Amino acid sequence: MSRAQLLERITDQSNRANPYPLYEELRETPAALQDNGSYLVGRYYDVAALLHDPRISSDLHNRRAGMPGADRADNGGPAFIRLDPPEHDRLRRLTTRQFGPPHMPGRVDSMRGELADLVSTLVDNLEGKDRIDLVDDFAYPFPVSVICRLLGVPREEEPRFHVWADALVASIEPTRDSDSDAKMKAAQQAQMEMGMFMAGLIEERRKNPGDDMLSGLAADHHDGGLDTLELVTNSIMLFIAGHETTVNLITNGMLTLLRNPDELDRLKRHPELMPLAVEELLRFEPPVHLVPQRTPIVDVEVGGVTVPKGSPIVLALASANRDPERFTAPDRFVPDRADNQHLGLGSGIHSCFGAPLARLEGQMALNELIRRLPNPRLVEDPPPYRPNPVLRGPRHLMVDCG
Repeated sequence: MSRAQLLERITDQSNRANPYPLYEELRETPAALQDNGSYLVGRYYDVAALLHDPRISSDLHNRRAGMPGADRADNGGPAFIRLDPPEHDRLRRLTTRQFGPPHMPGRVDSMRGELADLVSTLVDNLEGKDRIDLVDDFAYPFPVSVICRLLGVPREEEPRFHVWADALVASIEPTRDSDSDAKMKAAQQAQMEMGMFMAGLIEERRKNPGDDMLSGLAADHHDGGLDTLELVTNSIMLFIAGHETTVNLITNGMLTLLRNPDELDRLKRHPELMPLAVEELLRFEPPVHLVPQRTPIVDVEVGGVTVPKGSPIVLALASANRDPERFTAPDRFVPDRADNQHLGLGSGIHSCFGAPLARLEGQMALNELIRRLPNPRLVEDPPPYRPNPVLRGPRHLMVDCG
């Protein structure tokens, strides 16, 4: 198959377990024009430059009519991840005021005790089992509990959120297939139902505020505050982004460690290395593989290739993270790798909003798992993967213990 079908091959479920040979092929060219009109970019320095380029828009309204994604420009509401400055900056700034420095410098750090209790309890529940599903038994419930607590979503409502989140995530795809229309319709229904629930919850928080982010966002009138649609849309985005990437970080992390038992033993003996190891995991097996929603607002040149205004640009973060022009021995997992400026959580103005929390959750989860699981072993390698090519991770990760 030609280079023009690379995106189709990368997003094919049959290549989900190991797309890295395709990324190596992608890096042979700076920007590969695809049959659907998209330009696929996978070299580290090109991807990093485009993530910081103000001529590259995240707003699908800038995409030419007929191009992939152009028909979805009005879907989903004003989430700041889908906007450009200055509106992006206003919404992200208002949201950040309830999450991190300078207004909430201790928000994430103050959750350490609660996170430790959650991790410990979940691992307690694994004791005595000969076989566990790391996804269903640990990697999913841990970050979901955290984001529910952080936002102020009642934990008992999580099953409904799970169904809605799955429908919304399934619609995030850089290519279309025979199921795309059905997935988009399901996503619109989920967005409506989740929005109605969130609107009710926000109204309740306005009347009875707590110490959660929704209460803070609803009461914050700085810079005009967030209107109800902005608040609902960005709360939904935070809920999904707040757990999907972390589920994949933990699951991809344990899968990598179980494939590298010497490094697992080393981290077990030296847990102080885990912060560096998590950075390496974010490089080696990142939770987000593709950024499909970028569009140039003028003609731009990528390594000598002109990408016309309005064309979709798909940035392959996972390919950039394995670029030998940037990383020595990029296909090796090196837990204490030096000079590890990866793109696993993005870069530029749209870098991962919850990165400090995701890193902390990943470090605490993996340290506790490798410390307490007795003789863990993979049951199936490769494991079955979720169908989404953008947020890549195993659907199940069966592990034998004891």
